[in-house]
Amino acid sequence: MAINPILHRLGFVDGERALILHADDLGMCQATVQAFAELVECGLVCSGSVMVPCPSFPQVAAYCRAHPRIDMGVHLTLTSEFDSYRWGPVSTSDPASGLLDNEGYFPRWPERLHGAASPAAIELELLTQIRQALEAGIDVTHLDLHMGCLMHPDLLPLYLRLACETHLPALVWHPTPWPLWGFDAAAADEAIRRIARYQRQGQPVFDHLIELPLDTPQERLAQVHHAFDILEPGLTLLYFHPAVDTWELRAITPDWPSRVADYEAFKHPAICAHLRQAGIHLLSYRQLQEARQERRPDNQAEPG
Repeated sequence: MAINPILHRLGFVDGERALILHADDLGMCQATVQAFAELVECGLVCSGSVMVPCPSFPQVAAYCRAHPRIDMGVHLTLTSEFDSYRWGPVSTSDPASGLLDNEGYFPRWPERLHGAASPAAIELELLTQIRQALEAGIDVTHLDLHMGCLMHPDLLPLYLRLACETHLPALVWHPTPWPLWGFDAAAADEAIRRIARYQRQGQPVFDHLIELPLDTPQERLAQVHHAFDILEPGLTLLYFHPAVDTWELRAITPDWPSRVADYEAFKHPAICAHLRQAGIHLLSYRQLQEARQERRPDNQAEPG
């Protein structure tokens, strides 16, 4: 496999391994904000993304204003998955938009959104989330997606277009395994073509994507070490969901032990030592953004 173009621009050579450690779901609740701040202080984690519609978004924004070089993206959100802790659109309260379920919040699962929400309503909601993050004083470095909603065949073109129009790199990766996202063979071929074109425009595309699962909190540190040990050459994003242990977090979601395990694992000093021993290079989205801008700062998306 040829070296990832964005890594080549950053001075890497073929066979090297570069990794972004990325904290997801920031702002979902207060426990996520405290966890991220503490992990940044530990010096290993510097990248995350915020859920603008969620209750603790203002806390994340305040943290970013106090730490203007922090690497913060917008975790574009169109779903609200928990049973009794919900959030909804920031752009509308109109049920006709298709963005609300019968309880008045985002639907719990992507399948309930696809086909129900109008493309125009989705685009307005995404742009509003990005705008609110910027207006709150966050120096946004990238876009990514909550629960994979925008990896649907009907929404991927919109996602890539918004990334180019806002000059913010989007989390996309080389296509495996597409059936998990509802792609048939034809849609998968089209997605491969679009992502390849996006990369030719000078945009970062990950070679590999790794998620720490939310259903196996046991031996989390060993899981992280194993992920490092089997990491393949190229550009990888490893994402996780850190949170401190609070009564609020326990009330929100039954997967709270995994979120707390993520927080505790990435605070552990053994992680840094393992990374150094493995020869893995840590990057941030800010570095990817700057490398992309050096090539085509005013690039716009191609039609279609």
